[in-house]
Amino acid sequence: MHERTPPRLAPGDTVALVAPSGPIDAERLWRGRRVLADLGLNVVLGSRIFTRRGYLAGPDVARAADLQEAWCDPEVAAVICARGGYGAGRLLDLIDWDAMKSAGSKILVGSSDITALHLAFARRLGLATVFGPMPACATLADPEGPEPYSLGHLHTTLFHGHTPTAVTGDRVMSEGRAVGPMIGGNLTLLAAMCGTPYEMRAEGHIVLLEDVGEDPYRIDRMLTQLAQNGAFDGVKGFALGSWVDCGNVLPILAERLIPLGVPILAGLPIGHGSPQFSVWLGTDGVIDTESCSLTGLISDTDKAP
Repeated sequence: MHERTPPRLAPGDTVALVAPSGPIDAERLWRGRRVLADLGLNVVLGSRIFTRRGYLAGPDVARAADLQEAWCDPEVAAVICARGGYGAGRLLDLIDWDAMKSAGSKILVGSSDITALHLAFARRLGLATVFGPMPACATLADPEGPEPYSLGHLHTTLFHGHTPTAVTGDRVMSEGRAVGPMIGGNLTLLAAMCGTPYEMRAEGHIVLLEDVGEDPYRIDRMLTQLAQNGAFDGVKGFALGSWVDCGNVLPILAERLIPLGVPILAGLPIGHGSPQFSVWLGTDGVIDTESCSLTGLISDTDKAP
């Protein structure tokens, strides 16, 4: 299923930073905010972004309110999640989806735990979203400055998304070519969403998978859960991103995914680690194992008046 692609950003647009998941490191956030401002964006902060409650960036109702207020603000063209961590899934039943839908098409950016929001925005709003680096995380907010390739790719994705942008992997697990809308994200979140109204259904899609800090047996367990849930039924291909601190995970990925008989690319710099490239979820991607690349095909969408 193809989702509606929001208008691209333009210099001078307002973007709002919110914290739907874990608590924010203030110094990193200010550095990341400056990086976005240097792209020509007017960057505002959610009023509750520095709230903290244990491993969460504040109470659920506060985080949900910040997200919804930012999205429904007519001056805001994109909502960018400051970081992942844990907690985005707890917000999904607290959001007024009718109000969010009435606010129109905007860009949502985030990765890791924000996978829960990507699934929900696709299901509830029918919108394509951006899985990419976040401004209170290392790739954009290290003291020595943002990782240049990650920043450049994010800039291209947000401002010139109609231009196909290829991301190259480092190995082919299963040969072939696949074209279809992208879906997926962080494997842990995809498994956690099984059995909810927002669970992933990959039929007709290319699935992005990545994770961080998970032992191979846990990767095996989550892939098994998704397969037994029917999440991979009808999948067109797999784009495998980074597996930082996951050990030797490629053999289990191969064992679980190659029997599905679809093209598989691995080693794509998407997810965690550095560089961290961006990908649109909900719009067409192309897996080409001859060039070992994943290319996003996004139709040109003019800036809304």
